[in-house]
Amino acid sequence: EVQLVESGGGLVQAGGSLRLSCAASGFSFDDYTIGWFRQAPGKEREGVSCFGRSDGTIYYANSVKGRFTISRDNAKNTVYLQMSSLKPEDTAVYYCAAGFGAPGHYYALKQNWYDYWGRGTQVTVSS
Repeated sequence: EVQLVESGGGLVQAGGSLRLSCAASGFSFDDYTIGWFRQAPGKEREGVSCFGRSDGTIYYANSVKGRFTISRDNAKNTVYLQMSSLKPEDTAVYYCAAGFGAPGHYYALKQNWYDYWGRGTQVTVSS
């Protein structure tokens, strides 16, 4: 059974940091690109970052560049999202997703490219 389990969310003040984890099981982790997405209340889900499976290409949404860092530990089947300098507008449910292969630049942060999804973890940033 394919599983993606997010953890690490919580309540933090603006300017603070959180590290999210995405633990994967049930598929060949090394063959998959792992992405992070988020959905704020009343808004569409948007791509935040992804870590490519083959050459390790990393993508970030412009809104998080310089503040968020994605990393990947294939030995632990886990991808991390270190979030720093958090802003109230970062408040959302954060999801990780897995897609087979390498998405390329256009599809890297497009949710319809990904095959499997976790249930999400809530991140709330207070002002």
